[in-house]
Amino acid sequence: MVWGLLVLAGIEEVVATIAMKYVNGTKKKLPLIVMTVGFIFSFYCLASAMQVLPAGVAYAVWTGIGSIGITLVGIFWFKEKLQFSQMISLFLILIGVIGLKMSA
Repeated sequence: MVWGLLVLAGIEEVVATIAMKYVNGTKKKLPLIVMTVGFIFSFYCLASAMQVLPAGVAYAVWTGIGSIGITLVGIFWFKEKLQFSQMISLFLILIGVIGLKMSA
């Protein structure tokens, strides 16, 4: 259950970050609302997971999921390019998240 909350928190962080890319000051209301609600929900899920898991583990997993998730969105949705060293670094983050899950 707690790991599901962390995954949900990470996904919501990605959704909120995508919305942030579309916010243009306060001119576009829908992305601003999606961003705000997404981050609130993400922080709520993270805080709930921290009630069971150590704060450092929960935060590392949350940021790892968010980093990898928004990078994948950037590659496939926004057509961003990554250098090989960046891909290796993101792969190491993924290995770290898997390691934290397996050791819990």
